[in-house]
Amino acid sequence: MKEQVLILDKCRAKLLDIIAEHNLSQIEIQVLARALTPEEAIGVPGRRDFPIIEGKERMIEALVLGSRGQAFTDTASEFIGRISDVLNLPLDSNRNRALFIATLNAVLKHLNVVEGTVHCKDEDPEICAVEIASFARNSGARKVGLIGLNPAIAEALVNEFGSESVKITDLNRQNIGKRKFDVEIQNGKTDAEDIIKSSDIILITGTTLSNDTFDDLHNLAIKAGKRIVIYGVTSVGICKLMNLEHICPCAGD
Repeated sequence: MKEQVLILDKCRAKLLDIIAEHNLSQIEIQVLARALTPEEAIGVPGRRDFPIIEGKERMIEALVLGSRGQAFTDTASEFIGRISDVLNLPLDSNRNRALFIATLNAVLKHLNVVEGTVHCKDEDPEICAVEIASFARNSGARKVGLIGLNPAIAEALVNEFGSESVKITDLNRQNIGKRKFDVEIQNGKTDAEDIIKSSDIILITGTTLSNDTFDDLHNLAIKAGKRIVIYGVTSVGICKLMNLEHICPCAGD
């Protein structure tokens, strides 16, 4: 049986080709990556229940040739090195995966392959959530699944669809089993398949790419014949390279 090629490995191969095509492999490109404070990452939004503010996630930012790329992770670290060092990292930890993704986003931004590689700030996350909920409604969906609890998006979906038509999973044990916006938060490890099967459209956080859960979710959605849309700045570059549907209405550069 042929071993499955994971999405990050496919993206690394594509990025190597892009770097060679633009002759970037001939120069010593430096990558500077650092963990952002919550204020640097999303400013000062009115609501305070975002995971990054509560300390459950961090945002790392990679700087490549003056362009910025970001990625959410639960294992933030600093890094100074060459782009070749990043490309040679084993993608076997949340730390390495996030560093690779942030660097990929920065390189693709430098080459004008993607836009919107920097997270929105202040009140924009609320505006973003409303636009995503409106997008889901305009897709013709009647039931929506949210993989990864983004509180602003969750609330906007409930306002748009009603709590009985929204299902949410999360990996944070402090959220699992609790009710938020009149929806019980289900276990992302054990309940994702049921949510995918019962939803018309599934919104998946880009953080699943850095925490190594995306491939299984993607395969479940394909098997169930369901439409998935990945949201957030973490996933912008990977979605572009892999032709995956992506939404992040208020991201900047």
